[in-house]
Amino acid sequence: MTPRAVHLNAGPVTAWAIGLLFGLLAGCTTPQKTPASPSLTRFEFERPQMGLPFRLVFYAAEANTATNVAEAVWARIAELNASLSDYEAESELSHLSRSSGSGRWVPLGPDLAAVLVTAQDVSRRSQGSFDVTVGPEVLLWRRARRQRELPAPEALAAARQATGWTHLELRRSSSGWEARLFQPLMRLDLGGIAKGYALDEAAEVFRQHQISRFLVSGGGDLVVGDPPPGQDGWRIQAGVFDAPNAPAPRFLSLRNVGLATSGDTFQRAEIGGVRYSHIVNPQTGLGLTDHSLVTVVAPTGMIADALSKVISVLGPDAGIDLARHYDADVFVLRQPGSVVEETLSPGFRRWLAPR
Repeated sequence: MTPRAVHLNAGPVTAWAIGLLFGLLAGCTTPQKTPASPSLTRFEFERPQMGLPFRLVFYAAEANTATNVAEAVWARIAELNASLSDYEAESELSHLSRSSGSGRWVPLGPDLAAVLVTAQDVSRRSQGSFDVTVGPEVLLWRRARRQRELPAPEALAAARQATGWTHLELRRSSSGWEARLFQPLMRLDLGGIAKGYALDEAAEVFRQHQISRFLVSGGGDLVVGDPPPGQDGWRIQAGVFDAPNAPAPRFLSLRNVGLATSGDTFQRAEIGGVRYSHIVNPQTGLGLTDHSLVTVVAPTGMIADALSKVISVLGPDAGIDLARHYDADVFVLRQPGSVVEETLSPGFRRWLAPR
C-alpha cells in the first residue's frame, strides 16, 4: 500500500482512546526534524492489526530506515495474530482449543507458550479472576449484549462447565512447552493478554533495529521505550472517566514500560436497567456491573494488559495487592453509587507528569 500522509497533533497521547482518535489509516506522517536532536526524525505509522487500530511513533535517522522498521513491526504483529487469535480458525490457539477433552498433550510454539505461562501465573495468583479459558462465557456474553438479554440459565451453566483455568495444564517437554485441555468444548480466549504481548514484541523489533525512542499502541494500550529527544518521558493522558464530577484526567510521563486501561466507557450494554461491561467475570460468566476505569503501568505490556482486566474484576484493594507481585502500579476510578472514588497504588505517583 502506498504510504498516506496523516497530520496528527503532536500533543499528549490519550491512553484510553488512542485507537479511536487516530482511526484506521495506514501510512506515516511527513518527517519532522527534532530541534533537540537534529540527526533524528519523528515518524508515525498507523495500520489496523489484530482487529484494532495500531500506531507507531518513533525516531529514526532517515525515511527508508523508518519504513523498513515499520514493515518489520507490522509483519511481527501479523505473525502473532495468526498464532494467538481465537477468530482465526487455523490459528495455533484455535487448533489447541479443538483438542479440548481429547486428553492429548499439544506442543506449543514459543509465542503461545509465553502467553499461556504468564496467563496461568496471573490466574493462580488471582484465584481464577483472570482466566484465558473463558472463551465459552465470552461468546455467550457477546450474544447477550447484542440481543440485550441475559443468557438462559442452562446456557450459562453449560458455558461455565467448559471454563476454568485449572482445566488447562502446561508442562515442559524436551522440545519445549506442551498444553492439555481437560474439559470438552473448551475455547481459549487471549483477548485480555495477547495484545499486550504483541506490543512487547513490537518493542523488541524496534530494539533489534537499534531504535530506542518509540511508542507503539494498540486499541488504547501501549508500550514505550526511551523518551523523545529532549524529553523526560512520553506524555500520556489517563483517567478519562465518563461520570459526572469525575476527577480531571491525569498526565503521565512514561519511559520503558507498558500501560493498559480497561473499563466500560466505550463497550457496555444495558440489560434490564442494569449497566454491564464487556469485561466478563470468569466466576459468574456475566459482564461486570462495576462502573470503573483501571489504568496499569507495568514493566511489560503483557503484564499491564492482564492486570488491567483482573483488577477490574477484583476491585482496587485486592488488585493493588496483586499488582505488587509484578512490580506494577495502578490507578482506579470507580463509581459504586453517586460518588466517584479514586484509588492510586503507592508507587503510581512516580509516573505523574508535572502539571
